[in-house]
Amino acid sequence: MLSKFQAPPTASELKVVHEAIKPYIIQTSVLSHPDIDKKSGCQVFFKCENFQNIGAFKMRGATAAALSLSEAELKNGLATHSSGNHAQAVAKIAQILGIPAYIVMPDNAPAVKKEATLSYGAKVIDCKPTTADREATLERIVAETGAYFIHPYNDFNVIAGQATAAMELIEQVGDLDIIMAPIGGGGLMSGTSLAVRYFLPDGLAIGTEPEEVNDAYLSLRAGTIIENKTTNTIADGLRTTIREKTFGILQTAMNDIITVSEAEIIAAMKLLWEKQKIVIEPSCAVPFAALLQQKERFAGKRVGIIISGGNVDFNNLPF
Repeated sequence: MLSKFQAPPTASELKVVHEAIKPYIIQTSVLSHPDIDKKSGCQVFFKCENFQNIGAFKMRGATAAALSLSEAELKNGLATHSSGNHAQAVAKIAQILGIPAYIVMPDNAPAVKKEATLSYGAKVIDCKPTTADREATLERIVAETGAYFIHPYNDFNVIAGQATAAMELIEQVGDLDIIMAPIGGGGLMSGTSLAVRYFLPDGLAIGTEPEEVNDAYLSLRAGTIIENKTTNTIADGLRTTIREKTFGILQTAMNDIITVSEAEIIAAMKLLWEKQKIVIEPSCAVPFAALLQQKERFAGKRVGIIISGGNVDFNNLPF
């Protein structure tokens, strides 16, 4: 059983978490391509969490959180709200542990993610596609079932689990100048920022976000959390708003943030499908879109990008 973290995890705590979750996750591959390097003007290393158990990095955080719970906390099952990948991760770890899972999903979540969540034996409850309705519906489900809520990102154990993707990337490719990841609720980027601080002290952690859901960008400029006004982005995994734990880490550990347009996301996604020959979600293309947007900034650098997931609705591709 892992400790429950009440503060951002330390370097030694991240190492303990990584060892604990290894039986439940895949050490995913790192890919590169000479044509992408040429087009980018730098060396790019893609950490392919689309190859992860359940097809996304979220398995890391959900497992780290579940392994910190006592038998009493686990006995009524697990609950969460998610647009898809965290939903699948909680459903999968609940299935492994032999307990129920109750998943609140926005009614506009991709069908492929909802079907996958159901396939792991979870009960799915629909909600409106707003943070407020997600949280209100989840609160009702927890009250009714007694299930333990694993937050998709505002949880230091979840953040610790997500950090292990960047930790592995650093181990696999050695020194990097920069590691980039997308920001939705901020769990992956918070973990990535901590991993860079502890294990790549001369490197930079750069977050990326769609212009249409730029709550992290606006919040960091304002010094207080600003909610997304819309969820109008193709990057369905990034439609959530950061919360206090992720906001605090991003404020102190992340070096910069770049926002990109919908057209830039689609172009980057298409290029990765064509050149790297991998299935990636629109959310995954956001960091690569940011790199292409500011090629001069990254020229000659060694850049790591966390490919966050590959659970794509093939009936709704943007190209």
